[in-house]
Amino acid sequence: MSLQSVKEHLEKFNREQDILEYDQISATVEQAAQALNVIPAKIAKTLSFKDREGNAFLVVTAGDAKVDNKKFRTQFDMKAKMLTAEEVVEQTGHVIGGVCPFGLANNLEVYLDISMKRFKTVFPACGSINSAIELTCDELEQYSGANSWIDVSKDWDLELREAQSESHSFTQ
Repeated sequence: MSLQSVKEHLEKFNREQDILEYDQISATVEQAAQALNVIPAKIAKTLSFKDREGNAFLVVTAGDAKVDNKKFRTQFDMKAKMLTAEEVVEQTGHVIGGVCPFGLANNLEVYLDISMKRFKTVFPACGSINSAIELTCDELEQYSGANSWIDVSKDWDLELREAQSESHSFTQ
């Protein structure tokens, strides 16, 4: 059902035929990267949270990004509280490992983290533990109906900062 709802959603954009399905499980970032033969950072992972009133919302980040609690609190004026596995299925219609911002069971707010903007394309799941689609960041924004781009992650720019730090130390 979940993969089917994503196909129906992507049909509006004439992209349902571009969903990639494979034999191996791709429920984790590492498994998806291996199945797609890409670096883990290019996997667009969808995280499910609840606000103070208990309403669910989604944040999509790069596969190598971690939620920065301080940034999250600044952005949403609350502590990050993830949905339970049962709540994820109830709210999104997708099982963990296949959660994506498409074909949702409920009309949820979707936010996209800037950690993905360093890539020309990323690979979000498509509602099942063995599917994905390659999208540009603009397509991801359009197809997900995202509210906005936000900055609530950390660690994804570590290599970039280290490289800048090293080059800065050589110039002194």
